[in-house]
Amino acid sequence: MPDALLRHPFMSQTALAECHDEAMVQAMLAFELALAEVQEAHGALPQGSSAQMRCCLESHTFDSAAIASGIASGGNAAIPFVKQARAALPDELKRYFHMGATSQDVIDSALMLLLKPRLAALDALLVRCRAAAVELMKRHEQTVMVGRTLMQQALPITFGVKVAHWAIGLEQARRRLAQAELPVQFGGAVGVHSGWDEQGLDFMDAVAQKLGLATPVLPWHTDRQPIHALGTALDATAGVAEKLALDISLLTQTEVGEVAEPSAPGMGESSSMPHKRNPVRCAMIRGAARQVHGYTTVLLNAAAQPLERGLGEWHAEWSPLVDSALLLEGALEQAATLLEGIEVNPEAMHRNLAATGGGIMAEPVSRLLAPVLGQDAAKRISAEAAETARFQGIPYTEALEAHAEIAQAHGQLDAEALRQATDPALYLGSSQAQVQRAIAWLQQE
Repeated sequence: MPDALLRHPFMSQTALAECHDEAMVQAMLAFELALAEVQEAHGALPQGSSAQMRCCLESHTFDSAAIASGIASGGNAAIPFVKQARAALPDELKRYFHMGATSQDVIDSALMLLLKPRLAALDALLVRCRAAAVELMKRHEQTVMVGRTLMQQALPITFGVKVAHWAIGLEQARRRLAQAELPVQFGGAVGVHSGWDEQGLDFMDAVAQKLGLATPVLPWHTDRQPIHALGTALDATAGVAEKLALDISLLTQTEVGEVAEPSAPGMGESSSMPHKRNPVRCAMIRGAARQVHGYTTVLLNAAAQPLERGLGEWHAEWSPLVDSALLLEGALEQAATLLEGIEVNPEAMHRNLAATGGGIMAEPVSRLLAPVLGQDAAKRISAEAAETARFQGIPYTEALEAHAEIAQAHGQLDAEALRQATDPALYLGSSQAQVQRAIAWLQQE
């Protein structure tokens, strides 16, 4: 598969440089050496044996291609890896390597080690997004724009409150990801530390501490709650990033033009239309997020695994889990760049507020008219004036003042109140308060 052309562009290039075959091999080795050290500390291995293993294996060049070939017969990378490692050890140490462990212990723990720096990178990117969003919110707290429902103009809001909703979603996702645990795996053949009695749990706890991984209550060979929790947290974060990208891409449309992606040489160019400036960053975010959503389905469908070892369900988790993290990291790199450099066009926002001739203010006008003219008449008159403003290209206020029924009720209506009711900037609800509240929440640690 042409990964460099089809898969990798959606992923973080930094993550790709760190998550490769050799990194997985080194993560498996880290687990095995930690296990040996713990077992030696508990008197289960001869003194000095773990140091000898480390000396032999840390300088050994593992054949990743041979390990990959060996998966076809063993079903996972741990089996050929353990064979290579034992072959590199002196005869007197071979029997102490991988002692009491099973293949799933190695693979699950290695995956957790591989993902640990990725979660740290995701957290850093989300913090970066938060900082950029807060600055945008402060800058555009009172920048009036039209709010849209069902893709149609509805009522005025501020751009600051729109950004606030993006920021709240991203921060909620960050806090959820921060709670996801990466537990060590060590249970042996059937998850009960066969041959070690209660000491097996001591080994498990000590290996977790040595590797900087979470300590599980019990081995979790077919209890896939850690994978389920991590996968859904990654997916939720991807959903928030996708929402941001969808909103921005809609606002960049030529006829809307309220925002634009940060400019860069060649960014957003078309292969055939020189005039275009495509929202490519948004497309990359959404493309990555859609793949994460698909991978999450695989993880969810693998949650129930049989007896004491999964048969295909466990195997199906590996790539979707790692790919989801790499795709999300790529999406968040783009999201951070968007929030830091988005070009906001208040003039276009003002222009679009007037696209209906001011008719989006029909609702507050109807509320003002109702006590004088009645609910039904107020709704009808406000709508008729909006249509007049739109067709004749005149301000909504003028269309209202020219409406026969309003003219007849002139003495009962406050002309200034009517003008204010047509001013979008005076009908923003709690927009400003929401921005301030959101900033206060975002800055809580």
